[in-house]
Amino acid sequence: MNGHDLKEFMKELGISHVGFSDVEKVVPSNWSRYHYAISLVVQLSNGIIDDIIDEPTDTYFSHYRSVNYHLNEVMLKTTIALQNCGFGAIPIPASQSLHNKSYYGAFPHKTAATLAGLGWIGKSALFIHHQYGPRVRLGTILTDMELPVGTPVTESSCGNCKICVNSCPAMAIQGQNWIQGMERKELYDAHGCSTHMKEHYQHIGRGSVCGICIKTCPVGR
Repeated sequence: MNGHDLKEFMKELGISHVGFSDVEKVVPSNWSRYHYAISLVVQLSNGIIDDIIDEPTDTYFSHYRSVNYHLNEVMLKTTIALQNCGFGAIPIPASQSLHNKSYYGAFPHKTAATLAGLGWIGKSALFIHHQYGPRVRLGTILTDMELPVGTPVTESSCGNCKICVNSCPAMAIQGQNWIQGMERKELYDAHGCSTHMKEHYQHIGRGSVCGICIKTCPVGR
């Protein structure tokens, strides 16, 4: 199996875009043998995103969960395929927060995706895919298989746009342009965002989704 075969394998399983990155300098020490990351991108339904007006919809919540499940299933199948070829692989669950590290996962999907050159991080702290904008969900597989990596994206392409800043009902977006290495808290208040969702959207997914900044971003419409 080579990089091309790997991409074709995942696209046949329903992945919209696949990228590879070198994560040797940023991977946790306990996974130091895994120098490469595979980024999986699934484009969300434009019709579902466009239905979001001033709050999330039940359909969006269901779609959000379904796409995360799909990503996890594809990552599992890809991990099995890599291991069958003699490589090591660790699938990082989509949209999972660690119990001892609020709002952070085991490895940041956005870090892998920007290092793979698939897009940048917006003022909203969302990943902005070059083609699909923020209308995506991400997955990541760490591996020791040597892969042909992309050219990292190191700065934002949002420019002076502040549509997401002005649209955020939680007023959680600070309005800063991202550059590589910037901490997420410099871009947006994750706790404030989560608190607003729990207080206002309990009737939809028990306050676990919003989607307004995804809907209003002009990239990927």
